[in-house]
Amino acid sequence: MNPKELNAGMVETLNGGAAMNPSIALKTLKLLRNPIQIQNQKDKDDITLTARETEVLEHLSKGLSYNAIADNLILSTGTIRKHIENIYKKLQVHNKLEAVQKAKKNNLI
Repeated sequence: MNPKELNAGMVETLNGGAAMNPSIALKTLKLLRNPIQIQNQKDKDDITLTARETEVLEHLSKGLSYNAIADNLILSTGTIRKHIENIYKKLQVHNKLEAVQKAKKNNLI
């Protein structure tokens, strides 16, 4: 975007307008015209955990260490780490707290 267009967009926004380039405007119109498609996309993003991943996540939500979870499920600590890595990927999170919160929000545990 050139400086003149940027300045015009900022002035328009400050005056209560909504500066949009044509591609953003087109996407906005498509979303407004097809709200059902938006809902369908949300449904496609359903998170599916395996039974074992759910079990590991439930133990994780109780604050248990990897070693304690491994002992409870009669698995190696390495296997628990791999399950947790897979859980993080599926939930798109980076730590235990985020994983547990997102799982509870999505009724996974």
